[in-house]
Amino acid sequence: MVASEPELSSNDSDAARRCRRPGSVPDGGTRLARRVVVGVAGLALSPAFLAGCGSREAAAPAAGSIDTATVVRVIDGDTVELSIGTVTERARLLGIDAPESVSPKVPDQCFGAEASQALHDLLPPGSGVRIERDAESRDRYGRLLLYLYRADDGLFVNQWMLESGLADAMAFEPNTTFAVPFEAARSQAEAAGTGLWGRCDGPDQPLE
Repeated sequence: MVASEPELSSNDSDAARRCRRPGSVPDGGTRLARRVVVGVAGLALSPAFLAGCGSREAAAPAAGSIDTATVVRVIDGDTVELSIGTVTERARLLGIDAPESVSPKVPDQCFGAEASQALHDLLPPGSGVRIERDAESRDRYGRLLLYLYRADDGLFVNQWMLESGLADAMAFEPNTTFAVPFEAARSQAEAAGTGLWGRCDGPDQPLE
């Protein structure tokens, strides 16, 4: 889902460092990400916000840092609600674009329901996750922009969705830390006909 409005009922040492992340795919021989969407500026955080002084939003972790959260619910294939400290935040999984399944503005898309159910099965309510941000903390809808790791086994959720053919790779500038391994995972799933790549004509296809 590309920059769609959230549904309303509730989003080189550096290269070596990236490759050591849980679930990362070696980048040798991979091609550059097919699409780069120009990201919007992250929300500026005041000292009071960062300190949590009366704010109703959780302070986003610093870029590259790891924090913990608890899954409240899965909204769709790339959006979840998390309990972080004493607040509930909507979070958009960075680097992936799952087919639409709940948008009030976009018809349901091929494999959208399957992607949403798979993420729900992977992260049922109450699941512990480790969260990591990139260059920007939030999108224009106020959702946290995050990489998620399942707490009990370190599974890299964003990448697992790509490897399982449940989402397309989508790099949102400047949040591109995992753009290369994510594109590799997507390409491998497409080549194998995994998930949506074997059933749909491609991502973002209307449900028939």
